[in-house]
Amino acid sequence: MKIIYTPEAISDLQRLRNFIEQNNPIAAQAVAKRLLTGINNLKKFPRMGIEVTRAPDPDLIRDLILDNYTTRYLIDEKQSQIHILRVWHHKEDDGDL
Repeated sequence: MKIIYTPEAISDLQRLRNFIEQNNPIAAQAVAKRLLTGINNLKKFPRMGIEVTRAPDPDLIRDLILDNYTTRYLIDEKQSQIHILRVWHHKEDDGDL
């Protein structure tokens, strides 16, 4: 499976890293590394995330929980792709994204 990031997901990752980096640049690097490592695990285990029950097809739209962060993604089996849709901290409201 190939990982593809939407522009919104890229923006989310940049926003999160910039926010953490203001107070702790080392922590920002560590969080970014953990998120990217966890996301890359989806290549081998695409269904490791939790189904998003309110999604039109919960089996294909899933949330991957990594530490205090949620990564929402879409599984596209026909194209052998995983689309990273959004990334947020658990204290943020996903409805605000």
